[in-house]
Amino acid sequence: MAVPKYFVLNDGNRVPSIGLGTFQGDEDNSKVKEAVKLALKLGYRHIDGASAYGNEKEIGQGIKESGVPREEIFVTSKLPQTAHAPGSVEKALSQTLKDADLDYVDLYLMHFPHAYKADEDLRTIRHASGNGKPVIDYELSRNYTSTWKAMEALVKTGRVRSIGLSNFNILKTKNLLSAAEIVPAVNQVELHPYLPQNELLEFSRQHGILLMAHQPLGGRPVGVVRAHAEIPRPIDDPTLITTASRLGKSTAQIALSWAVQKGIPVVPKSIQEHHLSQNLQLFQLCDTDFRSIEDLSSQRGPVRFLDPSPHIGFNIFDEENDQPTADRAPWD
Repeated sequence: MAVPKYFVLNDGNRVPSIGLGTFQGDEDNSKVKEAVKLALKLGYRHIDGASAYGNEKEIGQGIKESGVPREEIFVTSKLPQTAHAPGSVEKALSQTLKDADLDYVDLYLMHFPHAYKADEDLRTIRHASGNGKPVIDYELSRNYTSTWKAMEALVKTGRVRSIGLSNFNILKTKNLLSAAEIVPAVNQVELHPYLPQNELLEFSRQHGILLMAHQPLGGRPVGVVRAHAEIPRPIDDPTLITTASRLGKSTAQIALSWAVQKGIPVVPKSIQEHHLSQNLQLFQLCDTDFRSIEDLSSQRGPVRFLDPSPHIGFNIFDEENDQPTADRAPWD
């Protein structure tokens, strides 16, 4: 049995169940354009990008050179953490559209709930000590609802079709909903067999928000925000290896099929044609196989690979306190 090809957002727009993630981590962006072209040639119709990835020009070039009509492609971008001031939100979107040579994006997400101090060109201001850490804008990091209000205004311009969140937990989403006129269409979060995010998934469904999985194969974020580097990724888990071998599939296909079967669109990253092609071939797992993957997190404990707290000085995923609660980092 096939898994869904699309999911319908709360505003009626549709997002493909699988897209191409373009974040290159600690690698450079030299292969992004060709990856986008190849993915579109193979049949991908969702390209997931972000201002912070530094590759929106390459994404735009790949889209243009693919020959696939723009209206057939779902393009996601994300508001950088340097543009959370309400007056900077439209400026950041304009830069994204200019870089990608697009008239609009289909989905625009607030990349993180916390904000950085920025210069006039929206570049991150770094700590004066030279430690490389960003200077946090504590007021805006607590006032993400004002950023959301500015994002809501973008919808009326026609330059974004849908708006949403990324890396928001339940507490922060609740707070945002209390002030929102437009309910976020999507919350893109780390989600994989070691971090199924079931409580957030249930909360999101109750409020009409579609969870989308970044790092659906297990996380390899940039080094400064990478946690549990010593733990193998879920696609190297013995349960997935055994299941994949028995079914004649890859462990990536197993992990992605599990997520889409849960009702979660995914945006895995790859630049290799073999993997890009395989990742499109998703399928319905039987109940036993689905449950064996679903149970991995409870058996071993949840593993979050993306953890910016050592880099910024507070825990954005705290469900008890809406952090930051202080106005200083430990290194200030």
